[in-house]
Amino acid sequence: MVARHTGEKHRTATALELLFDLCFVAAVAQTASAFEHELAEGRPGHGLLGYALVFFAIWWAWMNFTWFASAYDTDDVPYRLLTLVQIIGALVMAAGASQALEHGDFTGITSGYVLMRLALVSQWLRAAYTDRASRRSALRYALGIFVLEIGWLVRLALPHDGGLITFALLAVGELAVPIWVERKGRTPWHPHHIAERFGLFTLIVLGEAITASALAVRTALDTDKALGSVLLIALGGILTVFALWWLYFAQDAPRRLTTMTTAMLWSYGHYGVFAAAAAVGVGLAVNVAHVTGHGALGDIQVALTFTVPVAVFITCLWLLHGQAGRPRRTADVLPPVAALAVLAATFTTVPVLCAGVIASLLTGASLVLARREARTP
Repeated sequence: MVARHTGEKHRTATALELLFDLCFVAAVAQTASAFEHELAEGRPGHGLLGYALVFFAIWWAWMNFTWFASAYDTDDVPYRLLTLVQIIGALVMAAGASQALEHGDFTGITSGYVLMRLALVSQWLRAAYTDRASRRSALRYALGIFVLEIGWLVRLALPHDGGLITFALLAVGELAVPIWVERKGRTPWHPHHIAERFGLFTLIVLGEAITASALAVRTALDTDKALGSVLLIALGGILTVFALWWLYFAQDAPRRLTTMTTAMLWSYGHYGVFAAAAAVGVGLAVNVAHVTGHGALGDIQVALTFTVPVAVFITCLWLLHGQAGRPRRTADVLPPVAALAVLAATFTTVPVLCAGVIASLLTGASLVLARREARTP
């Protein structure tokens, strides 16, 4: 297993990576479905906490595979078989997502997570054996991950899975491992490949909202109940997803991934982007259920299930691309203003449609200002 060159031309996602992402669709979909169920039952606090915890496991397992593959994708037989083990782990996580989110039973999702992570330990050990230049970093990754996986298994043996405190401690440990390793020696990840992989996963989670929009239209046509309201929600959802897609891919991410610090901040910040994007679909489904007479939440709470994740997505994207803290241009202040406007849309009679219109206006204004600045000498 030899490290790939960081300046390799035309470095793109492989067919195996795309298959890996496809399996993660199941985990994202199951998590979103369980979150929607909690909201429909009138337990927003419990549902939000469970969603944040479960999505952390999904995001972190996916991200660690992605960063390793960017540096050491040899695509030989052992690599493919170990990736297969990680795919199996992802499917086990998907199967255990609803139990973890709705009932606090993390046995299934922890088992899948540990299986994935131990397979990654084997990959790092392979890298340490063959890549002398990065041997120290590879061994550190293997050691750090292995110790933490023991911690996750021990947590299952504690009363009520050890509670939030042990989860928080182990999660902080997971986040600290790359920082501890990379500060001593950077692994050979590829900026363009990383940016593409994160973009592809963004498409996956935005796809949850597209699915929710399609189901909204089908619900309206099948039941003929609140047809006008459902169609307005579907229209608002489509406008929102298209605008969020446009805003995300309008950024030149590879140009910003020049140092390990910026790459770390950019990667870690995508937890908010991914979680918010998937939650947009959940919010759409909850709003459709509400106008058709289902669900236990009030009007404002239902609207918040959509407007909050949209505002979070816009804000996280703004922060990730270095706009926060230096509003020297008109374009720099547009995203936070738009995020506040989306939140204000919560109190309108058509919050989903208003959020979609605001997100679309943000996209259009950003394009106009970008072209104006490009023409300015």
